[in-house]
Amino acid sequence: MIHQYKNNGYNIVMDIASGSVHVVDDVVYDAVALLEPVIGELETAVPISLEARQYVRESLKTSYPEAEIEEALAEIQELIDAEELYTRDIYQQYITDFKKRKTVVKALCLHIAHDCNLGCRYCFAEEGEYHGRRALMSFEVGKKALDFLIANSGNRVNLEVDFFGGEPLMNWDVVKQLVEYGRSQEQAHNKRFRFTLTTNGVLLNDEIMDFCNREMANVVLSLDGRREINDYMRPTRNGHGSSYDIIVPKFQKFAAERRALHKDYYVRGTFTRHNLDFCEDVKHFADLGFDQLSMEPVVAAPTEEYAIREEDLPRIMEEYDKLAVEYIRRRQEGNGFNFFHFMINLDQGPCVAKRLSGCGSGTEYLAVTPWGDLYPCHQFVGQEDFLMGNVDTGVVREDIRDEFKLCNVYAKEKCRNCFARFYCSGGCAANSYNFHGRITDAYEIGCEMQKKRIECAIMIKAALS
Repeated sequence: MIHQYKNNGYNIVMDIASGSVHVVDDVVYDAVALLEPVIGELETAVPISLEARQYVRESLKTSYPEAEIEEALAEIQELIDAEELYTRDIYQQYITDFKKRKTVVKALCLHIAHDCNLGCRYCFAEEGEYHGRRALMSFEVGKKALDFLIANSGNRVNLEVDFFGGEPLMNWDVVKQLVEYGRSQEQAHNKRFRFTLTTNGVLLNDEIMDFCNREMANVVLSLDGRREINDYMRPTRNGHGSSYDIIVPKFQKFAAERRALHKDYYVRGTFTRHNLDFCEDVKHFADLGFDQLSMEPVVAAPTEEYAIREEDLPRIMEEYDKLAVEYIRRRQEGNGFNFFHFMINLDQGPCVAKRLSGCGSGTEYLAVTPWGDLYPCHQFVGQEDFLMGNVDTGVVREDIRDEFKLCNVYAKEKCRNCFARFYCSGGCAANSYNFHGRITDAYEIGCEMQKKRIECAIMIKAALS
């Protein structure tokens, strides 16, 4: 299976199964399109048949000189011989075997605070309450969570823990205690913790930043863009004052410190129907001095006034194209930034299992509530049908875990023939469930945006190579 498209003056041909990407001239581009229904997926590298060659010659003879057509056919044959075009999908059996393996847990999302000091309009966590009650995780529950992770991680050495909310800084003392406890367990159990923190920044101060710069491998800083956009969607709880004015100076200082220390951070925004011109918000981030950026589309019921709808997609596609061109321009001028969704490794990429099954929610990755309940991920928290167990009991609903183990690109009808399946890994299980009532479906609006981002990312690679 191949995928072809034109973007910003580039003719791009993707071979889906092998992951090979080719930037080609017009005649090769057109010849590949003609051969796709004739050749399909080859069992082995074979010569292009005489009939197929003649079909291409006849189809293109009024558009290109004969010599160019013959040269294109020779180039295509070389790619077929190198197994970089029309290659066979060999991964379905692999994922079946992989899912039979014993499950180990490698990452936890600790809901350190089911409370928040902002009132974001789109918050899926209901201002931190998650369909339940406000609560802060105790050190005792957090300690049990880390013990659970150690005990269920098998031989895996590197473990990940994200302090999440609500707003984690509302329970800062427990965050520090848990980091200290985790560090104290590393040598004894041959483990290394990679701690991360997601914060809205309201409570950031020098002491917190210093601690994070020592202990946090990554920090995610939530900001939605221009002042008017951010303050409309991310108001303070009392409705007074600008969250933008409170947060931005702190984030600028924090990001500068992280860069100087070669530590990771992301400024993460959410765009809604109120800022479909989100390229302007990303540019605003960059102009503020941030260079590690993400801007995620809001996921909300279509009844919400800020929700992205199908009719918004053409505008959004144009905006991603606009952002890609801006990304290239700034990179070439020496003042570039990284944009999370444009960062695709075409040379090596993630492991096969991750490409096929995604984030590992419900299996390798779990969320822990303030009282120690285990859920497949933070977006399922509070939905009792997905309560998997507790840090005291471990995972007791193995049926839920087994359902998530089988959630992969081959289990999803909409993914099987999608060119993006090995890049998006089938999309978000929570979005699938929230829109279709099952985790093996797909959120179509999200799919379209993801496919566009992948196309832009590959075009950027071509432009900057």
